[in-house]
Amino acid sequence: MGEEFAEFARGRHGALYRYAYLLAGDRGLADDLVQEALLKTYVAWRRLRDPRAAEAYTRKVITSTAIDWWRRKSYHERPHDAVPDGITPSDDAGTRLWLWHELLQLPPRQRAALVLRYYEDLTEAQTAEVLGCSIGTVKSQVSVALRKLRDRLGDDVFPVDLTGARP
Repeated sequence: MGEEFAEFARGRHGALYRYAYLLAGDRGLADDLVQEALLKTYVAWRRLRDPRAAEAYTRKVITSTAIDWWRRKSYHERPHDAVPDGITPSDDAGTRLWLWHELLQLPPRQRAALVLRYYEDLTEAQTAEVLGCSIGTVKSQVSVALRKLRDRLGDDVFPVDLTGARP
């Protein structure tokens, strides 16, 4: 059991860290989220058996731990880098930074749904499994999040939704 888990943890650590960082917007918190998730996955390892189930379980722990953390903290205590003064969406780097800042302003479940669907490229069903909700809830969370980003960023910066459909 120990070697199988160690192989899983080594093989998936990078992807899990990227996911946690996209949710948290803070490297230290992302490290903490991954460590806690891997610890809980280790405890549940015998029940999981299938590596895909272990991956989904670990992502679910990262998501729920991050959401719990945000619920306990006030908005002002949330870690994330602010967009530096003078950054505008006039170039690719500025656009990415601006989009990153706006993504961090979304509520945690909407951010998680977007990250899972479009950064991690999970299906709606896989996203629902990770988030512990229905496919309809995933669709709703993604739709609302995309609308918020489009409202904040405008059609010039965000001319199409992430599925490629025109607004």
